[in-house]
Amino acid sequence: MSSTVSRPFTLPNGQVLPNRLVKAAMEENMAATGQLPDAQFRRLYQRWSNGGVGLIITGNVMVHAEALTGPGGIVLDADSPLEPFRQWADAAHAGGAKIWMQINHPGRQVRADMPGVAWAPSAIRVDIGKQSKRIAQPIEMTAEQITATIARFADTARRAQEVGFDGVEIHAAHGYLLSQFLSPLVNKRTDAWGGTLENRARLLVSIVSAVRAAVGAQFAVAVKLNSADFQRGGFDADDARNVIQMLEPLGVDVVELSGGSYESPAMSGRAADDRTIAREAYFLELATQLAQSSSLPLMLTGGIARRPVAEEVLASGIDLVGMGTALAVDPDLPNKWRHSDEAQVQLKPINIDDKAVASAASMARVRQQLRRLGRGRAPQPGIHPKIALAKETVLQRRALRRYTTWLRLRKAVR
Repeated sequence: MSSTVSRPFTLPNGQVLPNRLVKAAMEENMAATGQLPDAQFRRLYQRWSNGGVGLIITGNVMVHAEALTGPGGIVLDADSPLEPFRQWADAAHAGGAKIWMQINHPGRQVRADMPGVAWAPSAIRVDIGKQSKRIAQPIEMTAEQITATIARFADTARRAQEVGFDGVEIHAAHGYLLSQFLSPLVNKRTDAWGGTLENRARLLVSIVSAVRAAVGAQFAVAVKLNSADFQRGGFDADDARNVIQMLEPLGVDVVELSGGSYESPAMSGRAADDRTIAREAYFLELATQLAQSSSLPLMLTGGIARRPVAEEVLASGIDLVGMGTALAVDPDLPNKWRHSDEAQVQLKPINIDDKAVASAASMARVRQQLRRLGRGRAPQPGIHPKIALAKETVLQRRALRRYTTWLRLRKAVR
């Protein structure tokens, strides 16, 4: 590994990452009964830790048991048993990596067939064309629901610290709840939580402040933020720059830059307005601009699969390189980079015209690799995306039945 990507990085809170390579969050959606991590998760995360990354960020861990991005989502709240999470953290530490828990609320990006709630800053449904009916119609959040959501994020972060995680990443990107509040296309509120960017960012700022107060100064607190939504009239790079400035005095250790949402899945290289045309480092141009004005460390994620590209990202003023799909296909890639510039991952492009279906197929193909790694098997990157999507659909139907039963019994106990 070259001197740049292998160099340790010290966060503002004093935590030292062994190198600059990060396993970025990928939503596994493969929770065991009780919406908990199991042995499959432990094997998967130990595999990544042994593969040589300096930091591992988990897929979504949901702060609200009634609001999941998918039926196989992990939940960590006041009623969750802690031992499975402690074992998860221990497994991720086995190879020397740090591990942060990504904590999230989906807001309106909830499947229509899911039980629970679909909340949003305003009652505006996700628009993904003919697939829109698959997404729930949201209700506008009340002030009380907003306050409860802030408390849920803080409680989940405190519990992550208790079981041995090294930090949390607050998900404010990809069209989930906090990203929805930031977006002028989704947030049409006229109270203190909508209107100006300062008001639209109020929920994120309040959650970051509550989380930092809950975990103290030594625990890492990161934020995942869209560099842009890639929708005309939406959250843009100037908004991102201003939000980063709002986060600077709050004790944030890293801002991870990504982009897109269900409506414009730029995170998979498919923006609605065709501005992410690069095959790797999709958001590098915008991130480089943001790095010029940010005093916070920045991390860039989006399609990075080759060491020369990772070096280019670091040379542009970005501090950490996040990789997702590449490490699902080859978890040993960071160790291979210690010896060769040539090691890389290549996946066949997905040729499906419907961008929502193409994005779902892309995620399904990645999840198939995560499941294989979790079972101790080798990845199978050559699987056809439509076959992967079909397999994932069957698995998610089973997960939906488990989740529906679990949620009903949980409510009955209360």
